[in-house]
Amino acid sequence: MAEFHKLIANVRDALERRAVPTHNGAAESAKAVPTYKAARRVELASQFARELEAVGGHYLGTVTPKEMVARVRGVAAALNAQSVAVGTGLVIDPAPMMEALKLAGITVFRTAAVDDDAGRAELRGKLARCDFAVVEADCAIAATGTLAMVATPERPGSLTLVPPVNVILVSADLILPDLAAAISTIGSATIASHRLALITGPSRTADIEKRIVLGVHGPRDIYVAVVWRGDD
Repeated sequence: MAEFHKLIANVRDALERRAVPTHNGAAESAKAVPTYKAARRVELASQFARELEAVGGHYLGTVTPKEMVARVRGVAAALNAQSVAVGTGLVIDPAPMMEALKLAGITVFRTAAVDDDAGRAELRGKLARCDFAVVEADCAIAATGTLAMVATPERPGSLTLVPPVNVILVSADLILPDLAAAISTIGSATIASHRLALITGPSRTADIEKRIVLGVHGPRDIYVAVVWRGDD
């Protein structure tokens, strides 16, 4: 394993270096190909996928926005879904996915800010009756396969707790190596003023007769797509 990590380090070092003059005396290449950042994102996405599946999550792949729409539709078809809740997007536009789901005959509703108890109770009822929810994570943690979700009025915490299945989207450039990097990226001010949920796999408990039961305190299944946007 040590040799493997050494090989990865050597490849990374080679990608960072500028090209050297050729042996025939030709001029040095104009510029080295800027691939280090992309290679690092691939490395973190691969680690995240391994850790996510190790804790019982389902990895939908590292996909383009167009492919993401097809993967979410695939989940909807597998679940024979009739209704889907969609949270407010952060950097990923959910509109094409919502349109595709509607064209498939699925009822789609967006979460919105609610400022009274009756409205919040109605929202929780809708979320309890939907087949799954689609929500974008603020970031992902590669080391543990964890997703960090900051609750807002337009994207309430109940969106990831009440529906039986979650489909979580995360931008490829927001997969971070560890918890410290995630906290630094989200920021202490945001954490102090909002509810932060760290989701590591589907909800599970062994409180009932010491047997593992899924879906007691949250979703029984979690699907994650890492979205590589065209401007990354």
